Amino acid sequence: MRTLRPVLLFTLLAAALAAPTAHAMRLSDVGIADQKADMFSDPRFAQLGIKRARIDVAYDVLLDANQTAVLDQWMSAAQAAGVQVLVTFDRSRRPGRKSFRPDTYSLIKQFNRLRARYPFVKEWVTWNEPNLSQTPTRTARQWLALKKACPSCTIVAADLVDRPNLSRWAKAFIKTAHQQPKYWGLHNYADANQYKPRATKALLKAVKGNVWLTETGGVVKRNNGSSVKYSGESLTHAAKAINYIFTKLVRLSPRIQRVYVFHWNGRNASWDSALISPNGNARPAFAVLANLLRRMRR
Repeated sequence: MRTLRPVLLFTLLAAALAAPTAHAMRLSDVGIADQKADMFSDPRFAQLGIKRARIDVAYDVLLDANQTAVLDQWMSAAQAAGVQVLVTFDRSRRPGRKSFRPDTYSLIKQFNRLRARYPFVKEWVTWNEPNLSQTPTRTARQWLALKKACPSCTIVAADLVDRPNLSRWAKAFIKTAHQQPKYWGLHNYADANQYKPRATKALLKAVKGNVWLTETGGVVKRNNGSSVKYSGESLTHAAKAINYIFTKLVRLSPRIQRVYVFHWNGRNASWDSALISPNGNARPAFAVLANLLRRMRR
């Protein structure tokens, strides 16, 4: 894996300081998406000043004691750090039920249990990347049910992933819901790592609501079998991608209101877009992000 040359790192840091920030994006609009609680106790997390975090949870997580304990730890750490939490629902991870998707009744039942256990969580996403494996009709109906179950909550329509069916799927969702959601989530890794805003522009055109980039980041290395090609995979590339996200992608529209960078530290052999290396060292992408956030404080 290549290291980042000092000259290039200096150039990226200078660009992060010189470039105008996204339509006055605030530090409070930025979060980290990560499943691990140790992020919140890392002094470098506090150094960034970030007060938002996103976690992807199995919809039936509370039916498994071990998974519940892990989630309790994450939630407690987030609350202690004064972080506002965004929860995205995903498939079951229980033995014998992995990849199982719930009907609406089952989803709402578990949603109510989660709200009772973590009453400080007010923001939820109906489903994770449903345009890969779930119909827009089903997802729209579940979104409507979640909104009805908690009128005071913010319910994001879906965390869509940047695939060719993105616009078509979103339009079908709207047709079923008979209304325009106020919030959409987007995982735009291809845009960020190809330095091209195709999917982000497509979603902005297809919907009228605000868009939260609920997972995005610069890829250092991946081995997940995807056929989607990126412009690179290295420490150098990841730092450039972080800069591109905040100086180009977010500036596409004032409707892009949040960014959650995925992820904090790397422990996954199939995907690494972490800001912190497995040995605990801050990567160049962290330095670029820190400089971008520092500018937002001005």
